[in-house]
Amino acid sequence: MRTVKVNTSTEYDILIGKGLLSQVGKEVARRVTCCKAAIITDNKVDTLFSATVAHSLTQAGFSICKFAFPQGEGSKHIGTLGDILEFLAQEEMTRQDIIIALGGGVVGDMAGFAAAVYQRGINFVQIPTTFLAAVDSSVGGKTAIDLKAGKNMAGAFYQPKLVVCDTNAMLSLPKGTFADGIAETLKYGIIGNEALFEKVESLEFIQDLEETIEICVSMKRDIVMRDEFDNGERQLLNLGHTLGHSIEKLSQFSVSHGHAVSIGLCLIANAAEEKGIAEMGIGERIRKALVKNGLPTKTEYSIQDIAQGTLMDKKRRGGTISFVFPEKIGKCRIQKVPVEEVEQLVAEAMKSR
Repeated sequence: MRTVKVNTSTEYDILIGKGLLSQVGKEVARRVTCCKAAIITDNKVDTLFSATVAHSLTQAGFSICKFAFPQGEGSKHIGTLGDILEFLAQEEMTRQDIIIALGGGVVGDMAGFAAAVYQRGINFVQIPTTFLAAVDSSVGGKTAIDLKAGKNMAGAFYQPKLVVCDTNAMLSLPKGTFADGIAETLKYGIIGNEALFEKVESLEFIQDLEETIEICVSMKRDIVMRDEFDNGERQLLNLGHTLGHSIEKLSQFSVSHGHAVSIGLCLIANAAEEKGIAEMGIGERIRKALVKNGLPTKTEYSIQDIAQGTLMDKKRRGGTISFVFPEKIGKCRIQKVPVEEVEQLVAEAMKSR
């Protein structure tokens, strides 16, 4: 088992290894006094992993209750959040109890946000069951729900008490779902680790998934510790996300987050080349790496629609939106783009589609 220590406003460990779902109870008990644990999950993950986690927690001395909501981004709204909060109240959960977020990014975001606001804050544990959630969303304390206006528009910064990544759960994922996490892994390589990019580019990363997750979460840990509340450097982690989120919402979330980020990575690399920000050939290298890993690089949505979708992005500050542009593999820059120039940026990004 690998351990990555995070020292933010809340100190916590990220545990990475095989078969850790059956050890959750023991690891949680090392960090909190035994209490009531509310497992928050979705209906698909519930059938796969809840029994194992519940048994482990019970064996360690915790009492258990469980709430499962319908799988998918379509559940990530204020109605589901309200249902979770009402469930916690009905179960008489107190601030001395704990929430267990068991699932992918949607579950982690929903359960984390509920933990942040229920009784003004209750401990929670992230147990990511997807590769994407393990390398990215389960770490760093961003929790959120979607609004009609856009993705992740309401939320809170709220760090977990512990993150437990069982790689066995991730290796059992459908190919497309696993590929969502590959897009985020490539993102980390482009941001600041060319060796990681090369491993994903050559498919070598699958041979040691524990090491790959450790590299990604360690990179995110370091950035978050320097900029926990997303006022500067942490925005680098949004590489490919501004355009990706727009595509994701335009599809009414039929395009998954990782697949939308994949398209966003390709588009923003193209734009960086067109603007003379990136070294020549970076767009094609990124495109080939994505395609090799079974990820999309194109979209049929119009330039105008994609540009319009970015205007509700959280990174908008008045009349500008912060975009992350790659300069080369392993180095990116954050640059403010006036909103009136966003459509031109998208047009540049889609020239070679």
